[in-house]
Amino acid sequence: MKRHILILVENLPVPFDRRVWQEACTLTRAGFQVTVICPAGTTGDTEPDVVIDGVRILRYPLRAAAGGPLGYLREYSLALWHTLRLAIRVRRAGRVDVVQACNPPDLLFLIALALRPTGARFVFDHHDLVPELFLSRFPGGGRLLFRLTQCVERLTFAAADAVISTNESYRRVAIARGKMRPDRVAVVRSAPDLDRFTPRPPDPGLRGGKTHLLAYLGVMGPQDGVDHALRAVQLLRDEAGRDDFRCIFMGAGDTFDELRALSAELGITDIVEFPGRVPDEFVARCLSTADVCLSPDPRNPLNDVSTMNKVVEYMAMGRPIVSFDLAEARVSAGGAAVYVPDNDDAAFARAIDRLLDAPEERCRMGELGRRRVEQALSWQVSSANLVRFYEDLLGQPQTAEQVAEPADHGVVA
Repeated sequence: MKRHILILVENLPVPFDRRVWQEACTLTRAGFQVTVICPAGTTGDTEPDVVIDGVRILRYPLRAAAGGPLGYLREYSLALWHTLRLAIRVRRAGRVDVVQACNPPDLLFLIALALRPTGARFVFDHHDLVPELFLSRFPGGGRLLFRLTQCVERLTFAAADAVISTNESYRRVAIARGKMRPDRVAVVRSAPDLDRFTPRPPDPGLRGGKTHLLAYLGVMGPQDGVDHALRAVQLLRDEAGRDDFRCIFMGAGDTFDELRALSAELGITDIVEFPGRVPDEFVARCLSTADVCLSPDPRNPLNDVSTMNKVVEYMAMGRPIVSFDLAEARVSAGGAAVYVPDNDDAAFARAIDRLLDAPEERCRMGELGRRRVEQALSWQVSSANLVRFYEDLLGQPQTAEQVAEPADHGVVA
């Protein structure tokens, strides 16, 4: 039998959660059996039980939290119930060797503990620093709730047999704050697959008759700073006097409607487009056309030490970046980005203005970023680290050619 890895994720549906999907496909190709339990999407990724590229995905209905901490309490309670229900069914159908829990929230260790008596090990895939995430979303939040996030983080680390960190900053947190042994913590960076993120000829139609295109790709939540980018766009037009550019903000999230309303309030709806979640083909076409890509994540305790997927994806497409001055942004992008002072919208606008007038500089930055990804920051590098981590934990798996595909267990949501 193949070694069976059960991946739990609550934050996004799969395959829309790009990191989880890359991990699942990599492990499947390496000879492991992989099942993913996640929420269903609203418009796509809705099937309750589906097999895609050899990965079984079980999805449950979940409405994202609306409002403050009480909304998250309701969301996480329902998610835990559905995840436990499906995990028990998966276990009844066959052996589970590892439960890999991807946060947030730092509560999925409870599901791993429920399966531990049957021999399942627990791997914590550390996507976010939840205490810092709490502070970024609720800067005036209660001290009791903040301490609760710290407590469940400690419990998660205490329960983990091993930890996957997304960067060296997170690895240091796992060792220092989580008290994990260094040899039990591996870095698997979120990274673009160069087979998919490949520059292509630009599409002038996306510029809407303008000379330049600005692009954003990513989640749109309170901590993602898209509001900073919109205000910078307004300053770029009204203060710098530029009328030669258009902006496309690709993605969705909790604040999507608020951001569209803000663009109307700022009077920039004629130069800003929100297409929502878009196919990979559109992403590649848009980023290949963009003159400057935007990474407006504001500086806070979470963002400063987090690797932003969009930064490395922009680099893979050979695009120059404007970013606030975050520690991990500098680690990832190096000279492929221009860094501006913390949360300064006017400085962000000035940096875009300067790059739009410097085509040779944009080209140099784009080439540097692409080369950096090819050499060290692609998923091809991260996937090797992931497989090595699991081989050390579980031993060398049989290859897909050596083991017949498992029978359909008939697990349903």
